[in-house]
Amino acid sequence: MGRTSTVLIPYSFWSNWSSSLNKEQFFEKGFIALISPTEYFYNENIQSELAEKGLVLGENALVFYETRDQWNSNNPINLNWKAAQNRVNPLDGEYVARISATTATENGEKIIYGFNTTKRKGAGIRVYEYASTENIKKCRIQLEVLVWFCFDSEVVAKSNGMPECDVITRKKEIIKQCLNQGLLDLNKLIDARVINKNSKTICPLCLEELSAQGFFNRMQQAEGRKAVGLTITQLNLFHIEELKSGYFNHRPYNLGWGHHHCNVVVKDSGIKETIEWMATILQRNVDEVINRTGIIYMDDLSLAAGLFFHQPTQIMQEFIANGVQEHINALKFTAPSFAAAIQNRYNDIQNKNYEIQRLKDMM
Repeated sequence: MGRTSTVLIPYSFWSNWSSSLNKEQFFEKGFIALISPTEYFYNENIQSELAEKGLVLGENALVFYETRDQWNSNNPINLNWKAAQNRVNPLDGEYVARISATTATENGEKIIYGFNTTKRKGAGIRVYEYASTENIKKCRIQLEVLVWFCFDSEVVAKSNGMPECDVITRKKEIIKQCLNQGLLDLNKLIDARVINKNSKTICPLCLEELSAQGFFNRMQQAEGRKAVGLTITQLNLFHIEELKSGYFNHRPYNLGWGHHHCNVVVKDSGIKETIEWMATILQRNVDEVINRTGIIYMDDLSLAAGLFFHQPTQIMQEFIANGVQEHINALKFTAPSFAAAIQNRYNDIQNKNYEIQRLKDMM
């Protein structure tokens, strides 16, 4: 099921999305409003509300059963309702049910009605997953350019069977397409954290330059826990601003390539929030070591990054002045709380008149 499929909009969030219908041309394959049984059966004004919103049960709206209590309280079979099967008007039913099995009660088998035939599995996609055909085409072009911007893309392409003449031709052609469609604004790509200042593709979280070989290499699996047929590659599609309710974030300048593990870490939290979370973990580890040993470790890249790679007893009382303030200023935009902590320690060390040059000479 693709990103242009029928869009499913929870009725409880209807006000968040109703204004988007015109923006996305009412969605290419239509939409279905999903109403909870509680909203439908226990709201005396539900019929007038639905009419006001242009929603009609069985045409562009369905009652969606998710729990056993909902099913038992207002069983649609007793109401002579039909389970919907069509993704477009008419939906050929009034409800859909997806209730998990449970061993906590008698007769706890799973309950699945609607959109469960071989050709009609699934009613559609979640609304925030939607993207227009035009946006999908633009994203694909931009993403291919990012593949070619990997530092070793041409070598990797040739080593995987692409003739050299085709490598040169394809790279030029896709860059040309990108330029013609306004999809190669380098400053925007840098701001989106998908390339660096040298126009090399990077992971949006860790900022490491990416090797195109990662598109061909599958993820390594832990010994003894290997899954047969695993096809996950080392590099995955990466949303810069995460998919979330109220926004259409599958769009140009919001997609890049990143490490599978970095993508898993970010998940639905967002890059900025993930960095803040990671900074908090680092800070707690720093504070723990300092409180336990009285030792401060800092280099010109970040506060106590070495704490993850050294035993506390190996950490020297070090501080390198060159470049510290520059990195602190940069961190203020991505991890303000972490930057503030570093700034405080930086000022503290300066106020105590540490002999910076002597410590540099000791390294």
